Amino acid sequence: MNEVKQSIHALNQVIRGKDQEIRLAVCCLLARGHLLIEDLPGMGKTTLVHALAQVMGLDDQRVQFTSDLLPADITGVTVFDKNTSTFAFQAGPVFSQLLLADEINRASPRTQSALLEAMEERQVSVDGQAKPLPDPFFVVATQNPVYQEGTFPLPESQLDRFLMRLELGYPDPESERAILKGEAGRTELDTLSTVFSAQQLVKAQNEAAWVHVGDMLLDYVMRLISQTREAGYFNVGLSPRAGLALIGAAKAWAWMENRDYVIPEDVQAVFVAVSDHRLQAKEKGKSVRELLASTQVMG
Repeated sequence: MNEVKQSIHALNQVIRGKDQEIRLAVCCLLARGHLLIEDLPGMGKTTLVHALAQVMGLDDQRVQFTSDLLPADITGVTVFDKNTSTFAFQAGPVFSQLLLADEINRASPRTQSALLEAMEERQVSVDGQAKPLPDPFFVVATQNPVYQEGTFPLPESQLDRFLMRLELGYPDPESERAILKGEAGRTELDTLSTVFSAQQLVKAQNEAAWVHVGDMLLDYVMRLISQTREAGYFNVGLSPRAGLALIGAAKAWAWMENRDYVIPEDVQAVFVAVSDHRLQAKEKGKSVRELLASTQVMG
């Protein structure tokens, strides 16, 4: 538990004024989830991912997604070795504990889909053979707003593989002043120390998974899911997989709060980050936050 507090404190020295977003990012990793960070260029998305990898002690690789990137550039390729007269597999950057998919929506849908199996099954299939990925394994992707030129919207099937989506937004004046003075951001990355090891992170994930979810809490989650389907706000409601994601994130949040059981406030803390990218509003002004506020905790 002390490691979590130390990690959040260290990350707050790099990304100033974004404590809630940092806590959600750490929660996402503890829940064994993949993370999507969407915002304008220059908001610190990539810096946050590098800081997460460093603090969590994860072996990380970065892939800059572009329109000419091919699936094999991510997963790897089998090549012929003249010296041994055999074919050998050269692993791609996906064979790392944390893969940073930078500006993921600048690549074609075909290349984006190369990550689907890796994110869901923790393996990739090459030449008919399934090759397992490291444990732990995370994809942390950044994307620019879809209205910017040269972007390809992520399909619903791809979005659904991300446990959470976060937006950092502009920093507050005090935090921005610290950034301009060189007291935060990339300049602080070199001073970050590793708080977790990969083994400690897996242990923490296992502990978070055992957090208790009572029947009354499950009733509350089911009311929330039902509201997304029946309230008329959204084109399509949350799926059962989204419900499992919500429970897993709430467990991790409860564990971070040093509890072995989930309370409604844990669900509320993660609900928007888990649900917002999975729901498309029918009308302007209808939001996930509005649905959350209007759903009663007790039936």
